[in-house]
Amino acid sequence: MKKVLGPIGIIIIILVLLALLFIPKYNSLVTAEESVDSKWAQVENQLQRRYDLIPNLVESVKGYAKHEQDIIASISEARSQMGNARSPEEQAVANDALNGALSRLLVVVENYPNLKADANFRQLMDELAGTENRLAVAREDYNNEVQTFNKNVKRFPGNLIAGMFGFEQKEYFKATAGSEKAPSIDFSNSGKQ
Repeated sequence: MKKVLGPIGIIIIILVLLALLFIPKYNSLVTAEESVDSKWAQVENQLQRRYDLIPNLVESVKGYAKHEQDIIASISEARSQMGNARSPEEQAVANDALNGALSRLLVVVENYPNLKADANFRQLMDELAGTENRLAVAREDYNNEVQTFNKNVKRFPGNLIAGMFGFEQKEYFKATAGSEKAPSIDFSNSGKQ
């Protein structure tokens, strides 16, 4: 009887030690994944806030810059693209398009001093600037959380547990190629009202 219990006891001890190693690592992966999802929700929250502010901003500008319809159309198109984006990569591309359209809008605003003085427009611009700041912080927080999660998924023994339970690396929210350059805008042929 002692000869049978010896190997069984050793197997049980090994299984308990493995469980003590794997269970905390599994739980830390679950926690890290939830943190990534939570941070992504914050990015989406700020993107939605900006998405919601833009129609009001566009309407404010429309009255002053009726002949700048191409810019207003590009903002509407970029906003639609943002609304349809699902993955961090798609949202990064849509975000870059929206940023470009908004920067062209700001050039239009510079051409209309009365618009810049309008209280509603100033309030919308302040809200948009605040949203952009919160969005930058949310993206940074998300990317930091993704980095932590991806390290856990890649490192031993996390890579074993991640492979067994289907944990996959997360995508970073990154700007698309060329977004570091400001868009070129030429209003030399457009007339002012």
